Amino acid sequence: MKVPPFILASGSPRRRELLEQAGLRFRVETDDVEELDNPQLTPRELCRANAFRKAQVVAMRHPEQLVIGADTLVHLGSQALGKPGSHAEAARMLRKLSGRTHEVTTACCLTRWRPPQRVFFEETTMVRFAVLNDVQVRRYLAAIDPMDKAGGYAIQHHGEWIVEALEGSFTNVVGLPLERLRHELAAWRDREMI
Repeated sequence: MKVPPFILASGSPRRRELLEQAGLRFRVETDDVEELDNPQLTPRELCRANAFRKAQVVAMRHPEQLVIGADTLVHLGSQALGKPGSHAEAARMLRKLSGRTHEVTTACCLTRWRPPQRVFFEETTMVRFAVLNDVQVRRYLAAIDPMDKAGGYAIQHHGEWIVEALEGSFTNVVGLPLERLRHELAAWRDREMI
């Protein structure tokens, strides 16, 4: 499926890898946009706001280009689990997720300033963790770097050690729901051709 080239407004190496593996044409450009962390917003609202903020800043510099911003959150009910500030915090997050089902939501904002066009979508995947003991938590955290990962884990790196079941998009948990993104990019292309 041929889709338009775009600018990815994200410095996430995982998003870049997913897009490269999918063979999509893009380049990366980021800005230091401070992510919102507002307890008054639901995790989905927070993801959507942060995806928009990332995309908007880059789109203002390239008004005729398609820009994609994305934001991913791990949440247990209404409690968002962001990126841990320490290994100890990552261990607390994994213990909190142990034996429970949580959600991973990614919001994407596709935008262009001229002519103005904007599309939002969110994808949520249900992830059930195995029951983890302290030894398993330590072993997992010794094998990965949890510091830049929402929820303190990376499903693509030894996910089989901690995840019992997954319902929904695997790539969404990695950081970008590729299946849905391809669909939205194709729809964008089709609107351009009208």
